Amino acid sequence: MCGIAGILELTGGKSRPDIKLMTNAMSHRGPDADGFYLDDQLSLGHRRLSIIDLSTAANQPFVDDSGRYIIVFNGEMYNFPEVKSMLPEYPYRTNGDTEVLLAAFIKWGPSCLEKFKGMFAFAIWDKAEKSLHIFRDRLGVKPLYYYQDAHFFVFASELRAILASGIVPKKLDRKALPDYLSFQSFGFPNAAIEGVKQLEAGSYIKLQGGRSEVSRYWELGKAGTSVDVNDPAMVRSEIRSLLSKAVSQRLISDVPIGAFLSGGIDSSAVVALMSAASSSRPSTFNISFKEEEFDESRFAEVIARKYNTHHNSIRLSQDIFLEELENALNAVDSPSADGVNTYVVSKAIRASGITVALSGVGGDELFAGYPFFKRYLQLQQYRGIFNATRGLRTGVASVLRHSSSPRTQRIAAMLNARRMDIESLYPQFRRILTPSLIEKLTRLNWDGSTQLDRALISRKEMLDQLPLLSQVSAAEYLGYTQHTLLKDTDQMSMAVSLEVREPFFDHELLDFVLQVPDKVKDPVYPKSLLVESLKPLLPDEIVFRKKQGFLFPWKIWMKNELAAFCEKRITRLCERDFINSRELSAYWSRFLKNDPDVNWTDLWLFVVLEHWMEKNDIN
Repeated sequence: MCGIAGILELTGGKSRPDIKLMTNAMSHRGPDADGFYLDDQLSLGHRRLSIIDLSTAANQPFVDDSGRYIIVFNGEMYNFPEVKSMLPEYPYRTNGDTEVLLAAFIKWGPSCLEKFKGMFAFAIWDKAEKSLHIFRDRLGVKPLYYYQDAHFFVFASELRAILASGIVPKKLDRKALPDYLSFQSFGFPNAAIEGVKQLEAGSYIKLQGGRSEVSRYWELGKAGTSVDVNDPAMVRSEIRSLLSKAVSQRLISDVPIGAFLSGGIDSSAVVALMSAASSSRPSTFNISFKEEEFDESRFAEVIARKYNTHHNSIRLSQDIFLEELENALNAVDSPSADGVNTYVVSKAIRASGITVALSGVGGDELFAGYPFFKRYLQLQQYRGIFNATRGLRTGVASVLRHSSSPRTQRIAAMLNARRMDIESLYPQFRRILTPSLIEKLTRLNWDGSTQLDRALISRKEMLDQLPLLSQVSAAEYLGYTQHTLLKDTDQMSMAVSLEVREPFFDHELLDFVLQVPDKVKDPVYPKSLLVESLKPLLPDEIVFRKKQGFLFPWKIWMKNELAAFCEKRITRLCERDFINSRELSAYWSRFLKNDPDVNWTDLWLFVVLEHWMEKNDIN
């Protein structure tokens, strides 16, 4: 796991900025080594976190044997030994995945990605053709930002590195801001900085002769299968095989690997399969709390004993969590309201000496683990009535939308939907600030449409062909999963130099599970298809326990321990011209007076945004 950066001169009309400024800005992504490549047109930079082939020969930028191709690579290719066996003619100098990836590109070009499984963002420069290819993995696990003006094309693993180049004006992208206020993160292709883009998952960009072209090499929901998905036994067997393979492949490493173990179904499943795939005892890590309402350590210990792991229980208190809050916010690369927990856990695990950890993140999204999955199924039973009563619904919605309650406004939005389809309903499920509240608290010129809305609508044909539960999974992938869950996992774990690998985000597993019909996937108990597929690996006391989740009393903290911290940032934000200062100040006052219609998350979005803007000197 690493950080990559590059500056491509398009005209030669300006002096080139120092690439070291970019790599220094993300040194946390690669504390083990840095490296640079410079020619008359291109600068490449790399920060290395050594995971596979720890020798200095594997440092980057890496140049092929002919000297024609240069690569900078962030991520891991889990099946690189298999691909390496297909390329015996290449004169390898290292034992890692970087050189195999470069060899594969030299032979097959962009189509080489069809042969790889991994999480990655990488760039390859062809000195002969003067062409630059930049790729991002299928599911968007690894980030890639870029910016282009008349003189330069700049790219990097982090926004802070893009800003460190000095090329990009430090200006908030106000057109993208409603995405953040609606769904707590910036959805690609836009980013938090005006003019900066995120390369979409499953895509690559080619630059040559001053021109750039973006192409897709992978599409969600397009894969087929030879397995009879209507046969529950065959489906369970295939899921077990695919997930076992995903876990096994993610154990490839030249440094010790641990695993997050919360004691829930997903992390327990990963540890169980990890134990089966490894000849050594896995190291597992659980965060425990003295507050019983948060503590799940007793469930983690059940799994640790069952699979004889080297178990580590790291005890945190609310005081420690609060002490780490500002460190976590300072680590934020792209504003997000949902990453502090990940930072605290990752820091504790990294302090235990682990560099790589497997995580069960993604199981809920793939195996219908949220209440909305069942709710969506139930709503479809009333589809005919819903469509037949549009006039009545819109009349009621027009009354409800004037309510001061965000919950009532969400009901109004659902009643006003043209159809009871996933494109209309999913954004309401994930929305934090409603459009009317954004309009009230800001001075943004906004038409009410978000990038998530556009992404869902553009894929309507694909979504309609999926089973209903898989429609929700696909929407989760296109929404919360890519833009918040995976982004937070990356930016918060890499802030402390910890590589996190997520077997549930294996693209072959995802492709298959999306095809499974509702009658087979329907969760008669929590994630029953996953549990039945892995029997008897997961004990009943893990499967049927009450799900607690990793939550803290933010609502209380923001009125007490964090009140001054929050108020200071709310006050400063009110001085910015895109904020309706009178309304935001009043909204904060209502929160402090315990108005039940004001949710703490609404205001935390603004607190995080202002903290990020101040730290990065954003206008």
